[in-house]
Amino acid sequence: MNTDGDVLFVCSGGGHLRQLAGFADRLGIEKEQQVWVTFRNGLSESLLADRRVEYVPFTAPRDLRHFSQLVARAPKILKRYRLRAAISTGSSPAVAFLPLAAMSGISSHYIESAARADGPSMTGKMISRFPGIHTYCQYPAWAGRRWQYRGSTFDKYEPGDPIPERVPRKVVVSVGTQEGYPFPRLFRAVAPLLSQVDDVLYQTGDTDVSEFGITGRASLPYSELKDAMKDADVVISHAGVGGAVTALELGKHPILIPREVAHREHVDDHQFQVARELDRRGLATMRTPANLTFGDLVNAGRQTVRTTTAPHFDLALPERVRQ
Repeated sequence: MNTDGDVLFVCSGGGHLRQLAGFADRLGIEKEQQVWVTFRNGLSESLLADRRVEYVPFTAPRDLRHFSQLVARAPKILKRYRLRAAISTGSSPAVAFLPLAAMSGISSHYIESAARADGPSMTGKMISRFPGIHTYCQYPAWAGRRWQYRGSTFDKYEPGDPIPERVPRKVVVSVGTQEGYPFPRLFRAVAPLLSQVDDVLYQTGDTDVSEFGITGRASLPYSELKDAMKDADVVISHAGVGGAVTALELGKHPILIPREVAHREHVDDHQFQVARELDRRGLATMRTPANLTFGDLVNAGRQTVRTTTAPHFDLALPERVRQ
């Protein structure tokens, strides 16, 4: 690839980061040309270990104090590199960086998260108002003049061949690390179902699980979580894109339990969109805490997922940063 100009990849953590890393590969942009702006955590340190990274302060949804710090950092980082393109999948770092990048003459692109099957997120709505930023969606159903469809982060996965039925003996339960949003309903539902399972890893995030008679860890290194999922018979996760993609890459058919805004488990109900889409594709099983059964665990343990070659993702980047 021509080395005349770097490409800025900017996003928050979790699913936004997992998606953007996948799109970087599908775009064919070499690692030495990539500059990343994201939050520091176990996932980003592992996933981006061999790339240039500018870590910025963690900014929760609607966290204006830390968002102002992002805005202050943006011009300094943009001036530090010889950029020809900037690409984002959201959330708050996208709003802080992409408009300024576009105004600076940098080819700017926003890919709405696969979590948004019905329309753009609040971040997407804000970004779409700025001239000069190209916007893309991952669902053809709501593509249009403003939002172009180029494919989905889920395109590289398909259902695999089922394996013989067996009683699950190793299970991973993971709810991500979003601060300020515990998910006790999930643990209240799964703890009794898993009481006779030999080996259960509970990654609990901001949830106090002491009342459920289980021992959990708020967070753990991404490599450790990945290894645990690889060895597990069943993966149970909140319906975040990051956790789902990690399970899919390991050939697992996860059980996805969406967080609900009515229970103050997230800022909105977008996780239902993720779970429904992956269930529709035959890549995951969507359940709620109320309707999850042990039979669902047995069935999910029989299902497998196969990784295929995803089609090239075309954002019409300037020739100087294309292969």
